[in-house]
Amino acid sequence: MALKRITRELQDLNKDPPAQCSAGPAGDDMFRWEATIMGPGTSPYEGGVFFLEINFPTDYPFKPPRVAFRTRIYHPNINSNGSICLDILRSQWSPALTISKVLLSICSLLTDPNPDDPLVPEIARVFKSNRTKYNDTAREWTRKYACEK
Repeated sequence: MALKRITRELQDLNKDPPAQCSAGPAGDDMFRWEATIMGPGTSPYEGGVFFLEINFPTDYPFKPPRVAFRTRIYHPNINSNGSICLDILRSQWSPALTISKVLLSICSLLTDPNPDDPLVPEIARVFKSNRTKYNDTAREWTRKYACEK
């Protein structure tokens, strides 16, 4: 059942990809995907290309996929391991959600971080207390880690 659902989501993604995002199998394994998110133009991540890894559990869509950034990013809700603090990837997961909606939610998180539920409290503190410093550091990390050399 999981494979059927994942295959259908891949077909839907190919037909109607979400803005600024792409995703698909990392090889022959349909349960392991790679995704790409273009840094939103209204964020300090503009111009960056961020790579993510998606691992589907065997009981997908009843359990959420594991999604992690492979590209380093300066963000209060994403830690150095690439883990993402996003409610729909945990307690608010619903089988009605799709990878397309997950990727759009992650794009939205890049534009609007949630410093009140941080994975990296120090970055959340900077975000709340010195937005200019936060934006400058996020831009610098984007140039350093997420732009073509």
